[in-house]
Amino acid sequence: MKERPQDFLQRYGTTASNGFLPDIAPLHRLPDPYYGPWELLISDLPKLMKSGQIRCRIESLSVLETTRLKSEPEWQRAYSILGFLTHAYIWGGEQPCEKVPPQLTCPFLKVSDHFGLPPVATYAALNLWNFAARQPKSDMSNPDNLRSLHTFTGSKDEEWFYLISVSIEAKGSLFIWEMLRCIYAVESDDTETVLSCLQTITAGAIELGILLQRMHEHCDPQRFYHEIRPLLAGSKGMAAAGLPRGVFYDQGNGKGLWRQYSGGSNAQSSLIQLLDVFLGVDHHSTGEHDSNKAGDGQRAIKANAFILEMRKYMPRAHRDFLSQIEQLSNVRDYALRPTTLVGIRKAYNKAVTAVVGVRDIHIRIVSRYITMPSRSPPASYIMKRKVVNLATAATKDQKIEKDREPEREHLQGTGGTDLIPFLKRTRDETRETFVRLDN
Repeated sequence: MKERPQDFLQRYGTTASNGFLPDIAPLHRLPDPYYGPWELLISDLPKLMKSGQIRCRIESLSVLETTRLKSEPEWQRAYSILGFLTHAYIWGGEQPCEKVPPQLTCPFLKVSDHFGLPPVATYAALNLWNFAARQPKSDMSNPDNLRSLHTFTGSKDEEWFYLISVSIEAKGSLFIWEMLRCIYAVESDDTETVLSCLQTITAGAIELGILLQRMHEHCDPQRFYHEIRPLLAGSKGMAAAGLPRGVFYDQGNGKGLWRQYSGGSNAQSSLIQLLDVFLGVDHHSTGEHDSNKAGDGQRAIKANAFILEMRKYMPRAHRDFLSQIEQLSNVRDYALRPTTLVGIRKAYNKAVTAVVGVRDIHIRIVSRYITMPSRSPPASYIMKRKVVNLATAATKDQKIEKDREPEREHLQGTGGTDLIPFLKRTRDETRETFVRLDN
């Protein structure tokens, strides 16, 4: 790798200061008045959702062209707006709607193509391009310093759910720079720098876990499970929720396609996958080691396919960055060399341990926010909506009963995979990346 790290980052739409968050802060409004109808809807979205008017208001729109979008922040805002409105249209009624009208389909397909993204509310739409700092130059790794530009429900719970992810991305921005430094240092056998980078990455990963544990401060599990989570769902594997064929994206004039997409998921975070790529985590490992157990090998292959599938839900530049780092990543091979200092191996293992810790915390949060709420009716303070609850429908579809607790683990995530088994498998595969100290 001969080019400067900062040039390498810029080529893939990342920076040392912001990581995968945009270098220019997300716009609060599209500057061209032409897009005023979109802005009016998104500003009133929580009210329109509560009143049940969102679909008729979207249907009354004209089909707007994307030719007036000029800068990258404008394209990002358009993608975020259309992602929110599309999910609001699909899930914002008593039953899910299996057709997205041309008013959304036509511009959303063009904006999505600009980023190489699917036309759904991805992690980028909900988090990366949907935040603002409360004060100029404030620390974005502290969620208290941030606010979301838009939510479906207007609740602090939903906003906090997004902001925890944004703050994690901001905190993790240091990883990207340190990983590149580490890769460079391995190439030149600079053990001092390699050790320093691994120590920084370890400390940072521990801080990610601390941030993740702050979820409970303002996001109530009952509100998340019953009010927020159903609105984040995609159209893939949603037969039980009322979308057996997915969703028809109507382009008008008899044109359109049935499409099935995953919903927004933290698995679509480039940062989380980058940690695995850098450390050389092999997500085929469970399948290899457990192939003697009936079904385990096949489930591991499916989980690994899901991880790769989630890259399609990342902005094109970000997934290209991951692919490039995959080719350059050398730290695990370096740690495995017989001539490598034991101190380097220990530092590498500590980094792996820190990432395993983050995955353990994630499992506990999923248990608290999804598994446990699924076991009981909604709390009395939960907004009573007649809309089909994705989580409840998915649970019924898998015939999970209260007296069959082991099967509780197979609740599906908004990304469309079995949550707890998938998370445990990826955690275990990360742990298996440890290197022996006595090579």
